[in-house]
Amino acid sequence: MSAKNNTQVIIAGKIYTLSGYESEEYLQRVASYLNGKISEFRNLDGYHRLSPEMRSILLNLNTADDYFKVKKKVEELERELSEKDQEIYEFKHEMITAQIRLENAEKEAKALEERNAQLQKELVRLEAQRNA
Repeated sequence: MSAKNNTQVIIAGKIYTLSGYESEEYLQRVASYLNGKISEFRNLDGYHRLSPEMRSILLNLNTADDYFKVKKKVEELERELSEKDQEIYEFKHEMITAQIRLENAEKEAKALEERNAQLQKELVRLEAQRNA
């Protein structure tokens, strides 16, 4: 297990110490994301008239909304990936089946060529006997 990181970040103009096993860069990105959301809200009409509790709830709801939208997108991408994996499996199966059919056809063609050569020799022998 990696060591726990303590990282100072600035969120809404205040310094906080975040602690976690994630990298410092990751913790800074989380803080940056929150600062972006807070900045979005500060630009909305009426945001400053809301109580701190309502501001916090609005931030939490919006963050949860972002999470569920991204989660849905990830699930869609995983479903698409699974479908593509199935298609690849089916194509590989078809390719193997075609390869086997090709190998069998080549063997049959070779056997027919050998049989043809034998029959040609037999024909030459019979014609030689008939002409003798």
